[in-house]
Amino acid sequence: MRTGDSTAVSPRRRFRDATAANPPTAAHAALPSRLVRRLVDGLPSGLIVLDADGVVVLANPAAHAMGVIVDSRLDLGELSDLAARTRGDGVDRDQQLDLPPRPEPPLTRPRPDQEAFAVRARTSRLDADGHVAVILDDLTEARRVEAVRRDFVANVSHELKTPVGALHVLAEAVAAASDDPAAVRRFASRMTHESARLARLVQEIIDLSRLQGADPRPDPQPVQVSVVVAEALDRTRLAAAAQEIIVAVIGDSDFVVSGDEGQLVTALANLLNNAVTYSPPGTRVVVGVRRAGDTVELSVADEGIGIAEKDLERVFERFYRADPARSRTTGGTGLGLAIVKHVATNHGGSVSVWSSEGAGSTFTIRLPLLLADTDDDADTEIDTEIDTEIDTGAGIDTDADAGAEHRRDNGD
Repeated sequence: MRTGDSTAVSPRRRFRDATAANPPTAAHAALPSRLVRRLVDGLPSGLIVLDADGVVVLANPAAHAMGVIVDSRLDLGELSDLAARTRGDGVDRDQQLDLPPRPEPPLTRPRPDQEAFAVRARTSRLDADGHVAVILDDLTEARRVEAVRRDFVANVSHELKTPVGALHVLAEAVAAASDDPAAVRRFASRMTHESARLARLVQEIIDLSRLQGADPRPDPQPVQVSVVVAEALDRTRLAAAAQEIIVAVIGDSDFVVSGDEGQLVTALANLLNNAVTYSPPGTRVVVGVRRAGDTVELSVADEGIGIAEKDLERVFERFYRADPARSRTTGGTGLGLAIVKHVATNHGGSVSVWSSEGAGSTFTIRLPLLLADTDDDADTEIDTEIDTEIDTGAGIDTDADAGAEHRRDNGD
């Protein structure tokens, strides 16, 4: 403000003059306290106010849910010490702490396998009387997402390094064996295998990224389940024929779901490829289709090596392999089942697995029905068993209407 300028007024004076001209009424004075209490109770962060003796005088529901308050006291020594130091020197503090796991209702105690959850604790002294505010932000999910991202980057780097390194070594071997046509053909065959594995890995990473993107199921359309089954079978035909594995379809697939046909075909084809890959030659893989209430179930059962019980909860994780050595031999990427899970979830459904070591596995995708066939004809009832077999020489014959020729197998 210039000296002697009568027209310049400081912001503080303008605020004081405005307040004097419009004094707060009793209603205005009472309103903030109700709103503040409602705001505090609705905060997603835990908010605790301690008095000079460390007694909790205010705590919102989020703070109580974190389980850090017992008998009006903080039940965590690190948190109490943090608040006490702030009360003593008036310095605000910000620290990450690990809190004991919380029991999941209706349990009263945490499960033995539950891990501690992480919080960001911030403390601030409120007044000269020793009141201290403690704000707790739950970082458990953020820490989990960061760990998943870190693992994903590490796994992708490792998975890409393997085929790239193999291609480099094989290229050197081809160059060194230029005068040996048989060796060149052998090394070239291995290079083809590794390059196909690399291409498959890159494509599955792209597919998984799309499924986890902002628009994982663009422009959903009515999809015929019969078409999905026929296309998935067609993709698996050559691999099954090479292993002399018979693939049979049991049930009525005349149902309609809403979604993306390509994603659904990929999910079912991934399950079929897994079943064929981990089944002994000469065995059978069965694709079952049936209606269960308002959902349609697509199941793929095999007679393969099965999955150990300890691995069942993790088979849908990215890059997780129950048998790493066998997966390397078969060229698996560890992303197929993760893609299946995301496709099912994005379509409002789910996927589950039953398995026993040495007794095979059954994977089941459940999808909400958009339209069910109400034809009561005996030939189209749900309990009718229809087998479509992949013969090692002939493959699958296609039908112009249904996409696959079904025949009854009365001997099964």
